Parts: sequence; C-alpha cells; structure tokens
Amino acid sequence: MSEAASPKIVIVGAGPAGIRAATTLVSAGLHPVVIDEGHRAGGQIYRRPPAGFVRTPEQLYGPEAAKARALHALFDRLIEEGRLTHYAASSVVAAHAGRLHLLREGSVQVIGYDRLILATGASDRVAPVPGWQYAGVYSLGAAQIALKAQGVALGRRIVLVGSGPLLTLVGAQLVKAGADVAAVLDTSSWRRQMRGLGGLAARPVVALRGLILRARLGGRYHAGVTLERIEADRQGVTALRWRDAGGRERATPCDMIGMGWHLRAETHLADLVGCAFTYDEQWRQWLPKTDEMGRAGNGVYLAGDGVRLLGADGAEIAGRLAAAACLSDLGMPAPSTNADLRKLKRLERFARGLAAAFPWPEAMARALPDEAIVCRCENVTAGDVRQSVDLAGGEANRVKSLSRVGMGRCQGRYCHLAAVELVATQAGCTADAVGRFRGQAPVRPAPIGAFLRES
Repeated sequence: MSEAASPKIVIVGAGPAGIRAATTLVSAGLHPVVIDEGHRAGGQIYRRPPAGFVRTPEQLYGPEAAKARALHALFDRLIEEGRLTHYAASSVVAAHAGRLHLLREGSVQVIGYDRLILATGASDRVAPVPGWQYAGVYSLGAAQIALKAQGVALGRRIVLVGSGPLLTLVGAQLVKAGADVAAVLDTSSWRRQMRGLGGLAARPVVALRGLILRARLGGRYHAGVTLERIEADRQGVTALRWRDAGGRERATPCDMIGMGWHLRAETHLADLVGCAFTYDEQWRQWLPKTDEMGRAGNGVYLAGDGVRLLGADGAEIAGRLAAAACLSDLGMPAPSTNADLRKLKRLERFARGLAAAFPWPEAMARALPDEAIVCRCENVTAGDVRQSVDLAGGEANRVKSLSRVGMGRCQGRYCHLAAVELVATQAGCTADAVGRFRGQAPVRPAPIGAFLRES
C-alpha cells in the first residue's frame, strides 16, 4: 500500500496497549502515529526514568523487568527504523470530527485521523477522607512515579491507605527502597478479600506474587480498617487517625499519606469522540462500551485499562486485538486473535476476583460528614453536594453545575466517583441512575497561549 493511499491511524498512549497496537500495525505495513504524554514510552506500569538513572530495571519493575525491557526495546527499534511517528511529551486535549488537538512544544497542533486507537490507561481511584486536602496527601500512583522516575520517597514517614494490588505493590517498593513506611492500611477486611479467591485462581502465579509482596510488609499491613481523618498543621500532614478491624482507635504520626483504591479508567477522550458508556456495578464506575476486540464505532478502538481494568498483560493483549480489528475493518490481512481472546477471558476472571476482594469503599464515601472536602480543586464539601441534590435532583451534571464539583483542573478524575455516591444516597437512587459527568475539552490543563498558536 502506497503512503498516499495508506490510512492515517493515530494511537493515543504508549504504554503496553499502545506499543502492542503499534507493533501489530507496523507488521502489517502501516505507519501509525503514536502520541504519549511521557518523554519515553512505557506507560505508568513500565515508566522509564531519565537517562543515567542508577536503579536497574530489576529494582524498578521487579519480576516484570524482562517484559519492561522487551517493550522498551521494541518501541525504540521501531522509532529508529522510522516505521512509526512518535510524538513524545504531548497531550491530546480535545477531539472533534476526526481531528485531535495536540498540546505539544508550547502550541496546539491539529492532527487528523482515519482510525483512532485510544490506549489512555487508567489513573488512581481515590476516595475522600476528611483532611485529604492538606499538603502531603498524594495518590499511590504519584508515590510510585516519584520512586520510579526520580528515585525519591515523597515523605520521611509514610502511611499508605486504600485497597487493591497497587497498595501492596507501592508499599513493598517503598520498603525495598529504604523508605520509612509506618503503616499500610487496607479498608477491605480479610473476610471480604476471601470472596475474590475464585477469580484470583485464574492467575495463581500472580496471586502468589502478591501474597509474597504482602508478606514483606509484615506488621505494617492492617486489613479491615476504618479511616477517620487526616490531621495537619501549617506545614502539612502530621498524623492519620483510623480504627483497626476490632474497632480500636489508632493514630499514626506521618508527614506523607498515599491513597488509592485500585484504578479508574481514563475515559475523557473516549467521551469526546462519541463512545457509549455503561455502568459497571462491580467496578462502581462508568466504562466505555466496545465489542470483544475493542471496537467502539465510528473508526474508534479502545485498548488497555481505559476500557478494561486488566493490568499490563491484559493491556498488551487488548492492544493487539484493537489493531487486528482495525486492520480487518480496513480490509487488510489481520493476525489470528483466537489465542488472545481466550487469554483475555482468563484475565477478566482474575480482574473480577480483584474487584470482589478489594472493593471501592462506597459506604465510606456516602457517610462523609458535611464539612469534608469532596472536590479538592474547587473546595466543594459533601454538604455542598447534598444541598445541590435537594435543589437540582439526583442527576450528576445538574449537581455539577450548581456545586462546581468536578469542574476543576482534574475534571472530576478524583472526585467524580465519590460525588456520585453522595448524590445517589441523597436522592435515594442507585449510582448508575445518577449518571456521569460529561467530558469537556480541554481534558488536560492547557495554557491559553497555546491555543492562540494553534496550527
């Protein structure tokens, strides 16, 4: 196929899903454009440090070091051979009518596409805790980025809270790096964690690896905790107050808190390009609708944690499947997908086991005191949200308009899910009946001057 006749395929995201999608398209003779916010490909899970960094891949990625090396080398080779175009340190801030608005090098560039593969990944799913607005409170992902990219811990005495594999992983990584981790507090009880055993059995090696990491935390790890409040002074966080599984009140002095309850799919671009959504009751969040190959309609394909929360291995498979679907829809020969589809089903069983074992703390979110901050960007309290429901009813975007919850720089990434739980409780309906915040451009903060230099 000549370059003039070749369809323009753009991939957003250069993590495991984006890299595998690009590789599949290149193998078919196409030249995709890959856009990524990172300076170097790898995504969050295989994030690469700057050149000259002294920590080895084994120290950064643990047992996944070989996979990380292979993906990095594969993508770098494709760039060196000129078989794809890579826009690094670039953010897609808007999408409309077959065009992407790309923030790059201080200006907004417009790039058209014939087919679009979104491999946007996921970000931390956080839940408000009274006092979480104080300096020194971070997401687990932020703590992991600082460790991987800069080799630093974000505090001198650290407490990690939340639930899910990332809580254990970040805790073990910080301990291994020599950080002072005072406590790792899991809101999921041991009994609740046992509910996921059936699904976790789909990947026994991975489950065993998680248990080994958990064992390294030793007495730092506590299951079934209740988070009370974060205390702070003018310098920032000073302590976390919590109750253990037996109901005993505890206070752990610290100057940094990392929090996260598994992940939330990054769906803002999928929303802007017109994808349909469905509410997943088990994950307690809205996810884009696709077929098993990742087709979302209108020449758009989704892969990775932005549509299915299956981790790095699942993202690689989903990237190959999305690219294969794209090739098939273009009338081009596509690789066989039978083996990948079978693997994907096994990974989905494992992911459902995780969701059952480490649930989103909906009861904690719904019981927030009125004075607790829900939206840190706009300083919106739980009471503000409840009052807006009384005035506007139980629809997400009406509440958003009245209270400004979700209207800050994070676009609801941190507060949306908790706000929905509050609205549902106040309105006496289910979370899916509340709906979701509509995506708005720009999906990332962008300087006004960049749009004035749009090209």
